[in-house]
Amino acid sequence: MATDYDAPRKNEDESESIEALKERVPDKMAGSGESEDSDNPSGFELPGADLSDLELDVVVLPPQEDEFTCVSCFLVKHRSQLDHEDAAGPICIECAA
Repeated sequence: MATDYDAPRKNEDESESIEALKERVPDKMAGSGESEDSDNPSGFELPGADLSDLELDVVVLPPQEDEFTCVSCFLVKHRSQLDHEDAAGPICIECAA
């Protein structure tokens, strides 16, 4: 059977109001005491916030034997992406193009 995908899915008289739809959907925030943002779980107010007392632990690895730093884009790349070595240093394939 052929289906007309351009045809409207509902008639005008079948549409529900926003209030009726809200009643059918359970309130997800009703049970939680806090309203934390899932993208910002710690609750930082980033714009203009003072984060000077915040300590960040970052592990910095030394350069590996199969890596180089491109002198053009300053990115650390694998040796397989080395195009050539200039007088200034190694150049990656992307910067050489």
